[in-house]
Amino acid sequence: MKQLKTNIALFFLIGLGAVQGQLQFNDADVNFDNMMYKRAAKQYEAMALKGDDSQHVLQRLGDSHYLNSDMKSAAKWYAILFSKYEKVLTPEYIFKYVHTLQGTGDYVLSKAIMKIYGQDLEDSGFTVAQLQNNDERMEELLNRQPEFYISNLSINTSVSDFGTAFYKDKIVFSSSRDSSKLETRVYEWNRQPYLDFFTANVNEHGFDLNQVASFSSVLNTKYHEAAATFTPQGDRIYFTRNNFTDQILGRDEEGVNHLKIYTAKWEGNAWGMASEVPFNSDLYSVGQPALSPDGSKLYFVSDMPGSSGGTDIYVVDIREDGTFSKPKNLGPEINTSGREMFPFVSDEKLYFASDGHLGFGGLDVFESKIDQNGYGLPNNLGKPLNSNRDDFAYIVNETTQRGYFSSNRKGGKGDDDIYSFRRMEETCQQTVKGSVVRTSNALPIGNVTVQLLSEDGVVVGETFTDSYGAYNFKMPLECESTYVVKIKKQGFESKEVGFATSYEKEVVNQVQIQMTKELNKLIVKEDGVLKIKIDNIYFDVNKAEIRPDAAQELNKIVEVMKEYPKMVIKIEAHTDSRGSDAYNESLSDKRAKATGSYIVSQGIDAERIESAIGYGEKQLLNECRNGAKCSQEEHNANRRSEFIIVKLQ
Repeated sequence: MKQLKTNIALFFLIGLGAVQGQLQFNDADVNFDNMMYKRAAKQYEAMALKGDDSQHVLQRLGDSHYLNSDMKSAAKWYAILFSKYEKVLTPEYIFKYVHTLQGTGDYVLSKAIMKIYGQDLEDSGFTVAQLQNNDERMEELLNRQPEFYISNLSINTSVSDFGTAFYKDKIVFSSSRDSSKLETRVYEWNRQPYLDFFTANVNEHGFDLNQVASFSSVLNTKYHEAAATFTPQGDRIYFTRNNFTDQILGRDEEGVNHLKIYTAKWEGNAWGMASEVPFNSDLYSVGQPALSPDGSKLYFVSDMPGSSGGTDIYVVDIREDGTFSKPKNLGPEINTSGREMFPFVSDEKLYFASDGHLGFGGLDVFESKIDQNGYGLPNNLGKPLNSNRDDFAYIVNETTQRGYFSSNRKGGKGDDDIYSFRRMEETCQQTVKGSVVRTSNALPIGNVTVQLLSEDGVVVGETFTDSYGAYNFKMPLECESTYVVKIKKQGFESKEVGFATSYEKEVVNQVQIQMTKELNKLIVKEDGVLKIKIDNIYFDVNKAEIRPDAAQELNKIVEVMKEYPKMVIKIEAHTDSRGSDAYNESLSDKRAKATGSYIVSQGIDAERIESAIGYGEKQLLNECRNGAKCSQEEHNANRRSEFIIVKLQ
């Protein structure tokens, strides 16, 4: 499993929920190793400004900012690191440098570096999709029409506010704001108070929250609580907390306190004591739970062994007796070598945050359709919902298309802020048009019947090509759907070509189709060999010149070969047994080569005739050998030219 540190200041995003005591450290390395990154960044920067530009200091300086989501500062110091130590840097630092460049919006430089070092990243296991060189997809994403109206909430503070959950008629979220405890304890990672749960009311228009209150004195502790989800009845909560029991923090062998999922029941007038779920571990983190709408499945995030990258999304079934199935990884369609986190599930879609799929830098929000076959290709929700910073914790009411997400983008009130959104109606407004031309010469074919079929084979539109071979269906097509264009015309072979729409707006799908003349009756199989079958061609006595009547038949060969431009043939000419063997072989060979020359003269490439050979009387079709008494008809059966197909496609 690839262990990548992360770039968000929030503890639950990292796959490592380390908690430190209140010791004060003056040594930068000690502070860094204890995840006191803001303190360490200041110390390393002071060292660098005094002239210490060693690889160790520059790496730690860049990492300190990277792990606190300060992409601008991280990119600055990674650039200096890259310029001085490019040849000895591990692929991890190429990845980080590109990632920070994308996080600051410098896509030009990030793409340039990827073109040079992309293979090194691939060879080292950094198969993060957004870092792959795909200018066309990125251009489409940058130019996509916005689908969201967003608004920063009035309840946001100067510290972290994030991670909303629907709870009855309220919203539950996490915040580092002062919770009126007697002692405000500071989390050294980002020098902010620890996270607690709060509730808020939804205002009349659903675009803002108000009346913030503490959620539960039982569930809120002196350590972190975040990322909650509730059963449909609202009588049970699942949430993320530090590994914390009976006032004691559980740690692994390296002293790291990981994250666990806890659950509690509503007991009449208050929440009961929380207990952990059985698939937690002291050796890795499990968190960010999300229940399916019917409460039968629990999705979550973990860096457990077998994960694809920093963190992956998993799912367990919740059985009727309350027990859980074995965790199942959602697989490579969803999980990448980057980080996937903050799942939210509706009846038909999985929403999640990722920095491993094509995006703008940092975490972006994606949606994936859920069906009987699993999870569809993730779709980036685009700007303005996504930015070049971290955008995550998306929840939505699919009926109203209103919801909330969290972001540390510029222009907010604090570290992480909560934003509300309204999604505009999802219509692709895509159409399809194209043209139909002859396979043989690329000339347009008019008056072709063109049908548009849906994925289930229903004809949803029909039209005809004009004199230029063009057709156009102006009806709007559904998003991310499969269609088939079917063409037919008398004398031609019918053909079907499929295409698929995307989420992109106002796209005209171009489907060009080549149509082949219906010449199948001339292509036959004899004794397992494909041949072009025409009427026999005749030559004058003792002659090899192509007569007009023979040319008419050979023109059929030419037409077939033009319709099948990759077809290769060989020509074989045969005689009867009358005359000497040597003479017959010589004459038939001249006739075979004359036949080949005529076909070439009509525009067929000479390389498409593999050979033109006369066999004389060597391959008789009957018993009419030398000296045998045979009728004229029997002799004529042996006088033939054969056109054997060596290659068709």
